[in-house]
Amino acid sequence: MKEMYFAGVDIGSRMTKVVIMDEAILASLVAATGPEQRKLAYKVMEEALTRAGLSFDDITYVVATGYGRINVPFADKQITEISCHARGVGYLLPTARTVIDIGGQDCKAIKLNNGRPVDFVMNDKCAAGTGRFLELMAEGLGVKLEDMGTLSLAAKNRVVISNTCTVFAEQEAVAKLSEGVPVEDLVAGLHEAIATRIYAMASRLKIEKDVAVTGGGAKNIGLVRALEAKLGYSVLIPPDPLVTGAIGAALLGRDAAQQAIKSGLPLVRSERRLQETKFFV
Repeated sequence: MKEMYFAGVDIGSRMTKVVIMDEAILASLVAATGPEQRKLAYKVMEEALTRAGLSFDDITYVVATGYGRINVPFADKQITEISCHARGVGYLLPTARTVIDIGGQDCKAIKLNNGRPVDFVMNDKCAAGTGRFLELMAEGLGVKLEDMGTLSLAAKNRVVISNTCTVFAEQEAVAKLSEGVPVEDLVAGLHEAIATRIYAMASRLKIEKDVAVTGGGAKNIGLVRALEAKLGYSVLIPPDPLVTGAIGAALLGRDAAQQAIKSGLPLVRSERRLQETKFFV
């Protein structure tokens, strides 16, 4: 039988992720999502194929997920990020019962049963509790986003940030900075405020161990520590928490192909076009 390869494409509000796999992950790629990148998702796919040493014709099935999944003309199927994150976490961290995904523009919690999603809650109406909130805070405080995690671990007197609204929280933090409050104490306070909001949202699901944290927020050690303090125990983090959804998308593509083979039915695929997305045609 011909070797089968599968691709998962996760177009988030801030980052685009592609994973190519057979029985294991062959290549993965993360790139910034923007007006052009959203149109040119195929460029990210081409780079991932190059890394895997494959051509597009080698790919058996392509599944798109995420915020911009409908803008992937070369996908055979679009699947929600809830299903893809659940499948990805179930594959990487099989003991996980709850997933907390901290993305650029939204935050979600997913309840798992044997790697399958059984319930979820989401905050996609407010920036607080998301990566975008931290981006804005980093800009306001004059620090690098990637430094915020380790910076907060040096805090000696964590400051309480009373506002959860992004605009007012930034004003409050900048005002305290001008009063001479150490920046590390402010960043620790921001992480505490975000963790409190995320924990309250996730608690609507009745959180169960093990808890896995994914998304860009999982790369912020200060935010992870603040969330662990709320939970009262350590969380699990995938090797690359940004590509969990893309891994799940590729795996769901593999599941579809295996089911088609098992049932003796043809694998239904789209009319693929590895090209720039046309929004208005």
